[in-house]
Amino acid sequence: MTDHSAPTLAGIEAAAERLSGVAVRTPLIESPVLNALSGGRVFLKAETLQRTGSFKFRGAYNFLTQIQTDARSRGVVAYSSGNHAQGVAAAAEIFGVPATIVMPADAPRAKVENTRGYGADVVTYDRQTESREDIAAAIAEKSGATLVPPFNHRWTIEGQGSVGLEIAAQCAERQSKPDQVLVCCGGGGLTAGIAIALADRSPSSRVHSVEPLGFDDAMRSLAAGQRLSNETAAASICDALLSPSTGDLTFAAMHAHGVTGMSVDDDAVRATMAYAWRTLKLVLEPGGAVALAAILSGKVETKDRTSVAVLSGGNVDAALFSACIDAG
Repeated sequence: MTDHSAPTLAGIEAAAERLSGVAVRTPLIESPVLNALSGGRVFLKAETLQRTGSFKFRGAYNFLTQIQTDARSRGVVAYSSGNHAQGVAAAAEIFGVPATIVMPADAPRAKVENTRGYGADVVTYDRQTESREDIAAAIAEKSGATLVPPFNHRWTIEGQGSVGLEIAAQCAERQSKPDQVLVCCGGGGLTAGIAIALADRSPSSRVHSVEPLGFDDAMRSLAAGQRLSNETAAASICDALLSPSTGDLTFAAMHAHGVTGMSVDDDAVRATMAYAWRTLKLVLEPGGAVALAAILSGKVETKDRTSVAVLSGGNVDAALFSACIDAG
């Protein structure tokens, strides 16, 4: 569905209402051990405990609620490496409508199996030679299904922005206000939504996007003041964050609200996954670990500050998780 209108705070507030009682109000976790290590106060927003194991359910469900009933009955189609796939599939299952998801052939097996487990049909493609956008568009045209974009649509962004409302409210419940909020960034939907929400609820909080090294288009784009793409042969274990660029809507929102970016390498991600498992008793997928990795690897100053790291997802294959734990 094509809609280039900008996401708004009112839209985020409305999304939060739609999600109430459907999505999980995920906990804001504080660890004395992590506080001591950081020299400040660190909160972890555990979207790993969200339905489908990532924040993506929020945007997907908010999107589906706003499709006209007759159009929704014809089904939905999406493209994703896994977390948006599961979010759309789960939302479609709730509404009792068919879903087709275009996924890379090398997507983590757990994400593929989970997507099918919600009743969706999975169509695979080759990342190197085929366009997921073209495949999804052809499916939508043939079936009459509605395309659910992974990040560059106001309904998707506004659903993800509900995370920001919760962060502000949960910090206030602790008599605290975050100095900085670190958010994973692929296409930018979560970062943009949180930045819009916090600009109203906690305007003194700085929002930082965090990306894998070699896929730092958001960081470079925000510094340059214009959208740039990733043109690299680099690889990363952070499969959820390998978008070639941010969207025009997500970049505009991040840039307008002063988001700044940083990147972390795969070794830092592995070390963070190991730390989260051993010390915090949390399971993180690589893309879900980058915000905490930025803190643990010293990318941001944390001494005498209050920081929030969004743990965006925990959908990781057992073999990769074990290897990361061993390496970390």
